[in-house]
Amino acid sequence: MKNIYLTLSLFLSVLSFGQVNSGFGLIDNKMAAISTSSTNSTAAIANYINANFKTDMDKIRAVFYWTASNISYDVANMYAVNFNETPQDRIIKALKTKKGVCIHYAEVFNEISNKIGIQSYIIEGYTKQYGKVANLAHAWCAAKIDNKWYLFDPTWGSGYVNNGKFIKKLNENYFKAEPSKLISSHIPFDYLWQFLNYPITNNEFYAGTTQINKSKKFFDFETEITKYNKLPETDKLFESAARIEKNGVLNAMILERLEGKKKELAYLRHNANIEKLNSIVADFNEAVILLNDFVHYRNNKFKPTFSDDEISRMIQTPKEKLVKCQDAIYNIGAVGNENASNLASIKKSINEVLAQTEEHLLFVQEYLSKSKIARKLMFTKVSWYGVPLN
Repeated sequence: MKNIYLTLSLFLSVLSFGQVNSGFGLIDNKMAAISTSSTNSTAAIANYINANFKTDMDKIRAVFYWTASNISYDVANMYAVNFNETPQDRIIKALKTKKGVCIHYAEVFNEISNKIGIQSYIIEGYTKQYGKVANLAHAWCAAKIDNKWYLFDPTWGSGYVNNGKFIKKLNENYFKAEPSKLISSHIPFDYLWQFLNYPITNNEFYAGTTQINKSKKFFDFETEITKYNKLPETDKLFESAARIEKNGVLNAMILERLEGKKKELAYLRHNANIEKLNSIVADFNEAVILLNDFVHYRNNKFKPTFSDDEISRMIQTPKEKLVKCQDAIYNIGAVGNENASNLASIKKSINEVLAQTEEHLLFVQEYLSKSKIARKLMFTKVSWYGVPLN
């Protein structure tokens, strides 16, 4: 399953924010001088940045400037979402064509940032300009500089669309933006990525009431992000979906993202359960091999001679393995409709082989309870055959 949940591209309208002197002229000029051979991969760009800049601030500026200056917004394909495109596909495409939509900008920015040692994330959400909520989802980035989180939108920072044409113009408002300020125009689907101790709801975003409200319950986003990073992927999806739902499902973009999280969670859980199922089948086959060894030994009238303990162990070991398989198979969870018949078949096989094993065990228990002469009389008729592997 590949990238079912892509962020849609954002249509850029003309920006009206005043521009400020960035004070990063030397860094920008250095990045403008990067050779073409050093821009064919994020690794090459990262190496160039690490070789020319020392501080995280200078490095993140270099990442932002290069991404915003070298990638142009792909107006022609702003609605053409390729659901089979992987993150690496998007990065390669953006570097090769120097075009992309918001997710391409974000992927490039994020990967270079992480490769130069700066903690960075891609944030998915939606936006508002001039009091109007956009009808397409958007993607931007966050990076931690000097132990503080800042937001970066290399897409909006690269220029704007006017009358269907992209106008390239660096916009400093979207470089190292304070989360409390950018929240007026950019709201993540998952409020964890607001980087605010008093996150705003989707209702408040629509109403334009994005000022800090300390009467709300305090949210320690730093601690929550640390906890989030330690979770397995399934738990990340589960908790993210819960936060998205809690913050209010007010539009189709939020609903789509929420349903996407839930579908991805179900997919990963099915995959995890299928891996468990495969492990159970492997254990089951191992138990069958041991049981067949016992059946062969029984059909050979317990020759050569083993101790009572060894004979008992020969049937107890496969039984214990089969009981373990039976317990596991009934607690495995959903595996998807396409694997339901396989699951039922394996359950049936385990139950049938376990029943046979119980009969062999009863025979052994009776055998061990008798005298040597009586034991020999128990082999007057051979009636058991081997069990096929699953």
